[in-house]
Amino acid sequence: MKKFKRTTLRHKLPGSEQIFASRWSKPFAPLFDKPYFWTLNRRQAAVSVAVGMFCGLMPGPTQMLTALVVAYFLRTNLPVAVFTTLYTNPLTYMPLYYAAYKLGSLVLGIQAADKLEFPEWSSAQFFSDLGAWLLGAGKPLLVGVPLLGTILAVAGYFAALLIWRMRTRYHWKKRKEARG
Repeated sequence: MKKFKRTTLRHKLPGSEQIFASRWSKPFAPLFDKPYFWTLNRRQAAVSVAVGMFCGLMPGPTQMLTALVVAYFLRTNLPVAVFTTLYTNPLTYMPLYYAAYKLGSLVLGIQAADKLEFPEWSSAQFFSDLGAWLLGAGKPLLVGVPLLGTILAVAGYFAALLIWRMRTRYHWKKRKEARG
């Protein structure tokens, strides 16, 4: 009888012991010493992906920290939530924010500018120019970023559920074929 072999990436991912072996992360180990932060099932995978997709649009370097905090309070898988934020990177960040700006403009009923120009840093009137820029682009962004994040989170949630289901069916089929 042919044995069904299941390959996973879990053996390549660091465990909680490895992560908290560092002197920088060791003080946080008691906070994250619960099994639900490290186990993975269908619901946790979907919620973790949704958390990562939503938090991925947070400004600057705060995406992973925000995903970690939200995943902590939702008691879902921390590595998946943090890893999922990586869909935003230097190549995708500006197009996503532009899409959020356009979406916010559409929702607010404001005419969106074709080009967003951030004020020059070296300008003597930087702060007044920044204020004017925020009044023009800030409102659509403040509405569009959370809205786009919510749309991406919902899409990521259902995509994770669908992928999990398809993968499970595939493995069931392979197991059934192996049994004859």
